Amino acid sequence: MKIHDFKRKKEEQQKISMITCYDYPSACIVAESNIDCVLVGDSVAMAVHGHETTVTATMEMMILHTQAVARGIKQQFLISDLPFLGHKTSLPQTVEHVKSLLQAGAHAVKIEGGDTDTCHTISYLVNAGVPVIGHIGLTPQSIHQLGGYKVQGKNQEQAEKLIQQALDLEAAGCFALVIECVPQQLAQAITQSLDIPTIGIGAGSNTDGQVLVWHDMLGLQTDFNPKFVKRYIQGKDILLNALNTYVQQVQQLSFPTAEHSF
Repeated sequence: MKIHDFKRKKEEQQKISMITCYDYPSACIVAESNIDCVLVGDSVAMAVHGHETTVTATMEMMILHTQAVARGIKQQFLISDLPFLGHKTSLPQTVEHVKSLLQAGAHAVKIEGGDTDTCHTISYLVNAGVPVIGHIGLTPQSIHQLGGYKVQGKNQEQAEKLIQQALDLEAAGCFALVIECVPQQLAQAITQSLDIPTIGIGAGSNTDGQVLVWHDMLGLQTDFNPKFVKRYIQGKDILLNALNTYVQQVQQLSFPTAEHSF
């Protein structure tokens, strides 16, 4: 998938599929699937490193995981998150951060927020040739400011603000927009107001595409159960069964057998 395919899919009313990915073995599996695009999200701080928020994601962390995923995927479009405060220090430093992610193998970067400063930064990056995808609604990097993982845009004032942010991000040059944890009708209104495609997570079925976290949709983490997650397999149970079967076979001397010996 190439960057121009995002808008084409919206125009042709073909839904876009996105999945997060953080390591080489997982990327190799994704490479054999029909997934359109891959996000190396700063959610890696939580899903892989065990932190409680994405605020702890660092540039070093994002570069390392982007490099790993880039080695594994083939046809998919690869997006990497600019981590917490990655675009809020200085413009020259932001450019260096983005440069590092692109050199690590990303085809584009995702930047959270829709305030004026963020839009100015995105506009600068786009004019410099950097593909940028925006992110509004529940922006996990602002979780302490938002007061927790709550649905955004529930009242008229918040809804109007999010619609305006979406329009501003499109004007700044974003090629697509992630909408997280907003009411379905609001996500639909935003989607209809934009020429660029929207990718929803917890935003209903009327966005132009969907994104889920790898560990969530595979059922690898069962202590985190947001309403918007669908578990397509019970991965934790499958892995536990495999591990316990291995232990049992070792104890019963049924592994290794002649088949596994030299």
